[in-house]
Amino acid sequence: MADVTLKQVRKVYSNGFEAVKGFDLSIGDGEFIVLVGPSGCGKSTTLRMVAGLEDVSSGEIAIGGRVVNDVHPKDRDIAMVFQNYALYPHMTVYNNMAFALKLRGMAKGEIDRRVRAAAATLGIEGLLDRKPKALSGGQRQRVAVGRAIVREPKCFLFDEPLSNLDAKLRVTTRAELKALHLRLRTTTIYVTHDQEEAMTLGDRIVVMSNGLIQQAGPPLEVYHKPANRFVAAFVGMPPMNFFEGTIERRGEGFAFVSSAPDGTGRPAVLGFPGSRAGRVSGLVGRGVVLGVRPQMFREVSGEASGSEGSGATMTMPVRVTEPLGDTVDVFCGTAAQGHVVARVGAKTRARAGETIVLSVDMGEAHVFEPGEFGRNLTA
Repeated sequence: MADVTLKQVRKVYSNGFEAVKGFDLSIGDGEFIVLVGPSGCGKSTTLRMVAGLEDVSSGEIAIGGRVVNDVHPKDRDIAMVFQNYALYPHMTVYNNMAFALKLRGMAKGEIDRRVRAAAATLGIEGLLDRKPKALSGGQRQRVAVGRAIVREPKCFLFDEPLSNLDAKLRVTTRAELKALHLRLRTTTIYVTHDQEEAMTLGDRIVVMSNGLIQQAGPPLEVYHKPANRFVAAFVGMPPMNFFEGTIERRGEGFAFVSSAPDGTGRPAVLGFPGSRAGRVSGLVGRGVVLGVRPQMFREVSGEASGSEGSGATMTMPVRVTEPLGDTVDVFCGTAAQGHVVARVGAKTRARAGETIVLSVDMGEAHVFEPGEFGRNLTA
């Protein structure tokens, strides 16, 4: 095992496109790091630079304290698992797993020990004599992981390894990957566009956009304290809702007043609890964006919201509902408010074409600067 350090790593292609911009990250020995972000954010390019499959335009990559910028991929002591598995179709599972060790000239006895030990770890002992065409997608993925394990590398690199699996199999396979990491404790860098995958697997997640790290930290810290609006929108499902407005002083307290009217035709007035006063008092009169996760809404009965003493509630026309068993996602919002999702209890009275009154947990709501990457002002 080894630590991995990236210092001001950049990747600029010959056409001038800068895919990765000053990437700085220190990965501890045995840590599981997940790079997550939308397509084109630079996460796979970063992984490929660590693997040596892409040249580094500038900056420094070190594995186990050794700078590897000019080291050939095969000499970096890493093992990579690709999205498409990259198994040799004419070889059995055993030979697929043993191939890299044979190229190293390793003794047959040691090869056999490693292959069978990895197969036992992954539960594929009964598949060693099969060829890839006789395996399911999940079994092929395990073989690809096994081929990496047998090398006993300093670092595992995973490039969206579960994206070809169906939804149910992705859930079970990612649980197996996490359990495997807990047993092996090998330093791991994992790339995915799936934020749920990132949240469940990583010791830390690194959220990327436009070639830059937007935030890095433990999954729950990133979820509860997003650094900016982009991170808040990307991490969490369903995504966070955003409302433009201003912070105003109301009596002895403070409230968010929306710019767009809700279903009553009036701006919603959402009062902050006293515990948040210190964080929002300096924002009075300032144009801001309120961030509310779908889980922060609660359906209430009573009159519609408005600007006159309605408390922290909003009234919105319902477009459609999606039952999820113990909860229901209510898609609502006016044309001025835009798309809003509220996750409420299964016994909701919400119906398409009607209105719903929702209270907002303003103790958990976030306030951002305007703009796609607006800074979180209350984190």
